Amino acid sequence: MKLNYQTFGTGRPLIILHGLFGSSDNWRNIAKQMAEKALIIAVDLRNHGRSPHSVEQTYALMADDLFELLNDLNLDKVDMIGHSMGGKVAMAFSQYYPQRLNKLVVVDIAPRAYMDGHSEIFRSLLAIDLSLYATRNEVDEVLKKTLTDKAVRLFLLMNLELRNGQLCWRINLQGLNDTYPHMLKAVCEDEMIMLPICFIRGELSTYIIDEDEDLIRAIYPYSEIYTIEQAGHWLHADKPQQFLTKISEFFEYA
Repeated sequence: MKLNYQTFGTGRPLIILHGLFGSSDNWRNIAKQMAEKALIIAVDLRNHGRSPHSVEQTYALMADDLFELLNDLNLDKVDMIGHSMGGKVAMAFSQYYPQRLNKLVVVDIAPRAYMDGHSEIFRSLLAIDLSLYATRNEVDEVLKKTLTDKAVRLFLLMNLELRNGQLCWRINLQGLNDTYPHMLKAVCEDEMIMLPICFIRGELSTYIIDEDEDLIRAIYPYSEIYTIEQAGHWLHADKPQQFLTKISEFFEYA
């Protein structure tokens, strides 16, 4: 699959992968700030952003999509950052194509399986008849009834766009809902991957807990686990300067 992507800057290539319901747009501010240090390639994963839609979505397939992208761009080896679901995609890529990676940063996700945390979001979004509304604000008013967190709603509403005067979802909402059970599964089970990797977690997030550390180090013996204080799951948005400082140190940018 030919993925959509945005590029910023020049230098050593760094791939950035967003999380569920996200897109490369979410990382534009970080990418612009890093553009003087590296060639940033912010990717839209399948069924997200402006990339193609598919009824199939597994971590192995998404790793293959990245492999195809690297070949199309004539990139032999890259650094990579993956957030949440994108972090699992990055870990899957490190399993299947370790020879194409230099270093890897995984943002606030562990390789383990997770409990369902998004079905209410899917139900809320799928219940909306977009033909009845003309603006994001109107859709937001409807979502308020089931999704009370304004920041979450604003994040989700970034996936709305106008096509021929009609609001529609840019993401493949039904496809993501259908494949969501796979997104909850573990990755890299029973693997040992000898790559330098840094797991960055938010102090206020529960996505990487202390009990995950043994699993992380069993799969990635050369791993580091770093916590950003007073940051949640979207730690790169909560504490961007701390995040940028840490990844610059890890990737050894001058």
